[in-house]
Amino acid sequence: MAIMTFQEALDDSSTYSKRHLLLGNGFSIALRPKIFSYGSLFSQADFTRNPNLPKVFSALDTTDFEVAIKSLESSAALVGIYSSSSGTAKTVMQADADALKEILISTVTRNHPDGPYEISEEEFFHCRQFLSNFISPEIKGHVFTLNYDLLLYWTLMHSEFSDGQSVDLITKDGFGDDDPSVKNDYVTWQGEGSRMSSSVFFMHGALHLFDAGKEVQKFTWIRKDERLKQQSWDAMRSGRFPLFVAEGTTGQKANKIQHSAYLFQCLKTFRACVDTIKTCLFIHGHSLAENDLHIFSEIARGRCQKIYISLHGDPDSSANQEIVRKAEALKDSRSAGYPLDVKYYDAASAAVLD
Repeated sequence: MAIMTFQEALDDSSTYSKRHLLLGNGFSIALRPKIFSYGSLFSQADFTRNPNLPKVFSALDTTDFEVAIKSLESSAALVGIYSSSSGTAKTVMQADADALKEILISTVTRNHPDGPYEISEEEFFHCRQFLSNFISPEIKGHVFTLNYDLLLYWTLMHSEFSDGQSVDLITKDGFGDDDPSVKNDYVTWQGEGSRMSSSVFFMHGALHLFDAGKEVQKFTWIRKDERLKQQSWDAMRSGRFPLFVAEGTTGQKANKIQHSAYLFQCLKTFRACVDTIKTCLFIHGHSLAENDLHIFSEIARGRCQKIYISLHGDPDSSANQEIVRKAEALKDSRSAGYPLDVKYYDAASAAVLD
């Protein structure tokens, strides 16, 4: 099996009218291995002070924090209707819901940098150089990320460097001010029509996106200048919930995406891109895991002609061979009328770090 360098893959892709990028955790892990190596939030959460909470997740048959929190709050509001001695139960349910919010925030932010100042200018510069192969003013492709950490967002915002260097990127993501004369701590998603001018899509949400019920809000670091943990806690206390898909099977993830206008719009845009014939897709830092099958099935149903998949380390390792097996299965699932070509490149050669 031939393994290309990243530059060779770019050169090979030059015959296509559009080049898009799908990012997995490998993008973030390359920068901070000990920070961005996330496992399941549920498995990392500490429930020792709230022993009822694991039972709540079990009864609801979910590991989704939002489902558990909203179920507890709804139950606390309703229990008084059905029981005259509901005072204690209501108090306990609400207390557990509040505790679960704190557990979620502490688990998510435990290893995440508090702010972009913890990442060097050199690191940001190399990240922007990598992204410029897809969303520079010349390329005009799209970046789709399955990560919910803030590295991509911070990289997009870090456009000025002290030594005068610059890497131009198209950073529009569909969020803006509803009323330019009012400067809130956040901007809001501008709706389905914004996708035509957007180049960046957070397909599984992100830590700076919040569901406020009537709108999706994006907190901006420049306006808020507040640590991630405090920002998240303030938002949840005011009834806004972090919009990210971090748990569950591919079916559970797909269901959550279907019920969010923003996330569903991201999925539809990805679907449109991989259904365009003269286009190619780079998949960087993703193992093609089964719990993201709802994403990769779009490629299988699409008509894009070629995908380039990054492999980290020894191509013959069991992990990489599993990626190859899944990629070849994806290729074989394509209809004969729209064959899919699969190529592999060395992830390290993309130089996200140096």
